[in-house]
Amino acid sequence: METDNATPRWLTEDEQCAWRTYLAVNRLLTYQLEKDLQPFGLTYNDYEILVNLSESEGLRMRMSDLATSTLQSKSRLSHQITRMENAGLVRRENCESDRRGLYAVLTDDGLATMQKVAPHHVASVRKHYIDLMTPEALAALRVTLGPIAEHLHTQRGKS
Repeated sequence: METDNATPRWLTEDEQCAWRTYLAVNRLLTYQLEKDLQPFGLTYNDYEILVNLSESEGLRMRMSDLATSTLQSKSRLSHQITRMENAGLVRRENCESDRRGLYAVLTDDGLATMQKVAPHHVASVRKHYIDLMTPEALAALRVTLGPIAEHLHTQRGKS
């Protein structure tokens, strides 16, 4: 990140309000979605991994790609996958083309869990986010956040 020794560009009152509102929504929404997954014995991270695997060809992803996709370190993901393996949701498989590589693979139980939980998760997303906005507000949000997401993806690639 570039820094300048000049006087900081402090946020205006409106900018500060927008920033803090975003932070509050981000934290509170994540908390609520996590809370709504608890009756199924899943964390938000567990669910994100199940989603990624369920949407991948062959219900599998290389561990390194899954770590990148879920914004986790390889070490943290490895611990997460171990917990999910113990619960019977995923398994590890060796990568035939690269003996050092490993796949995380969704098990039949993991897929059944995903199919059971997904409707409840979508209902939670609707209740606490989507249904609280008009279609116009959702469209504006996509337009507003799109460039920020693109910028952050680009920054992530530079790390």
